[in-house]
Amino acid sequence: MSEIEFKIFSGSSNPKLGEKIAAHLGMTLGELDLKRFSDGEIWVKYKENIRGRDVFIVQTTNPPAENLMELLIMIDAAKRASAKRITAVIPYFGYARQDRKDQPRVSITSKLVANMITVAGADRVITMDLHAAQIQGFFDIPFDHLYSSPIFSGLFKENKDNLVVVSPDIGGIKMARSYARRLNASLVVIDKRRPKPNFSEVMNIIGNVEGKNVLIVDDLIDTGGTFVSAVKALKEKGALEIFGAVTHPLLSADAVDRIEKSEITKLYVTDTIPLDEAAKNGSKISVRTASEIFAEAIRRTYRNESISSLFEIDKG
Repeated sequence: MSEIEFKIFSGSSNPKLGEKIAAHLGMTLGELDLKRFSDGEIWVKYKENIRGRDVFIVQTTNPPAENLMELLIMIDAAKRASAKRITAVIPYFGYARQDRKDQPRVSITSKLVANMITVAGADRVITMDLHAAQIQGFFDIPFDHLYSSPIFSGLFKENKDNLVVVSPDIGGIKMARSYARRLNASLVVIDKRRPKPNFSEVMNIIGNVEGKNVLIVDDLIDTGGTFVSAVKALKEKGALEIFGAVTHPLLSADAVDRIEKSEITKLYVTDTIPLDEAAKNGSKISVRTASEIFAEAIRRTYRNESISSLFEIDKG
């Protein structure tokens, strides 16, 4: 594989992950001049020639919205610099929770974001664990959806006996089933309702957790309210040790404090979103890198090889 033919660049949202991805490929990140004017406007210039090259732009789009805007400007700059093919590598795809019109007079914002990325000039998108898998259909360009289950499942294959896998809501059953299949564990589902954003109420636990070790799997954790409520409900039903495997650690508001005070044994997350100091210093949150999977996806995309073996999800 020649370093000359393609380049990897990283925006400012998660440069450490970009560096790890490049290192897995035996490369360094391309040189990029990224500035902000005094009023906050973003300015981007590629400091090396990318004409006729494959360009991979690593930029996660968690809040603030400047991260998304930065990605769009980087794509546009690469297009105007005559890059041959532009792939947006978006470890965490922001606005994915706004994927449908579930009440009057609201935006389907994830569709809007898909349109903006396409119009900016991206030829392909690579991301991990979308909140709603149907968002792939919002794009009219190739879209590769990677999964975090290979990162986490190995942690529980040998060390955790008597394990059950829990989906914290109905929408996460497919992901939880994939873990249960990999770990030869039974599946439990929490039935809940969400009366308003960032607030949920545990309604019923479908399945038996009494005397079991529990693994809760989910695509993201935001305020931690839903997650901590699930931990409490599972404990009340007789669960023993409770672990979490969550891909995207948004951890807004007082989420870290909630997790530290909960009865969870350990919460495993990936580095698709960089953790703040409070989360890094906590005793219950442990980070596993997603860089190897993204690096392999980039390698195969550049070589025009199949990456289906990275799609580790139950199709049933």
